[in-house]
Amino acid sequence: MRVLFVHQNFPGQFKFLAPALAADRHNTVVAMTMKPVPVPVTHWQGVTLRTYAAQRGTTKGLHPWVSDFETKTIRGEACFRAAQQLKAEGFTPDVIVAHPGWGESMFLKDVWQTAKMGIYCEFYYHLQGADVGFDPEFPPKESGDACRLRLKNLNNLLHFQSADAGLSPTVWQASTFPEPFRSRITVAHDGIDTDAVKPNADASLTMNGMVTFTRCDEVITFVNRNLEPYRGYHIFMRALPELLRRRPKAHVFIVGGDKVSYGAKPLDGSTWKEIFTDEVRPNISDADWARVHFLGTLPYANFVQLLQLSTVHVYLTYPFVLSWSLLEAMSAGCAIVASDTQPLHEAIRHNETGRLVNFFDGEGLTNEICTLLDDPSERARLGANARAFAQATYDLKRICLPQQLAWVKAIPQSLQ
Repeated sequence: MRVLFVHQNFPGQFKFLAPALAADRHNTVVAMTMKPVPVPVTHWQGVTLRTYAAQRGTTKGLHPWVSDFETKTIRGEACFRAAQQLKAEGFTPDVIVAHPGWGESMFLKDVWQTAKMGIYCEFYYHLQGADVGFDPEFPPKESGDACRLRLKNLNNLLHFQSADAGLSPTVWQASTFPEPFRSRITVAHDGIDTDAVKPNADASLTMNGMVTFTRCDEVITFVNRNLEPYRGYHIFMRALPELLRRRPKAHVFIVGGDKVSYGAKPLDGSTWKEIFTDEVRPNISDADWARVHFLGTLPYANFVQLLQLSTVHVYLTYPFVLSWSLLEAMSAGCAIVASDTQPLHEAIRHNETGRLVNFFDGEGLTNEICTLLDDPSERARLGANARAFAQATYDLKRICLPQQLAWVKAIPQSLQ
């Protein structure tokens, strides 16, 4: 097959799938990306790389309800022009595999009418029942936000007209998409390399070149891409004063950047990290605060080391996209306390693969963490179950990648 991948930050979710297809010498695999590629790099793991760039910016003063769609249209045009050039050079894909979230793939079937297209179905926006309106602390800024959100799905709806198949990483994420397109979605996770992310009794992590932590230490871990309410950062921070008071030997490691991946930025121009640090800091002594470690973003090897030495791992999220980090924590054999929200129900079964607490119950969160810290045998049981579930359900090489490859190979036979 001739396969074209499209992702604004390639490889993204296709970091295993694209190289696996390229490894078959009968396939020709090309990827289009907005991410700058250093000259003279034109290939990555057997995949030919082509870049595209927006030729204009967004319109100043445009109606705010349609500004998101204009941005996606600009990106879609950039990808469309680059695709025309690729076609002029003689490349015609049999299959296009695209992440449509930023609009790039919107017009590709207008370049290659005979190509079949499969799209990565990450999330469909809803006015109720998902992330919007979940947290009463952050209500909509104004009544028109519902109208803006409805228009945000224009990109999804246009892709439904041209896509032949969909791929979603979890059942819940697939369920957010409406019929009739929902029936075209195959559920197969991106995959976790459970051979690489595994328990390690000898794991250690050295801080500032001086202090080394091992499995003998009491370590509480909390991981986000960015520290923000969507991933429960505010709930976790508000639990810290009591948690530190009850666990005088515990060290808390917080991983995540200062930006915003989801939702809105703070109105005052600061960061969510600063806002909730400032809120709880007066209730934490200097000695206790010294046991809270903000690590920022970590190299992947250090991130895995941190999971391996974690005594209790905490993961909280709105009803939204499920993080890879939660499944990696399961693969590492962590004892997990997680929010009782819908995306978690596929992975964390209460008292089997972890403990579930109400997202907003900071006291309950603290109690569950402390209960597990006091019970090594229960932590070992939950961690072993979590790893076994990750291996059986999310293993990259034996489960997920074969499912993804089968999905790609089936796309040419799909009926639009």
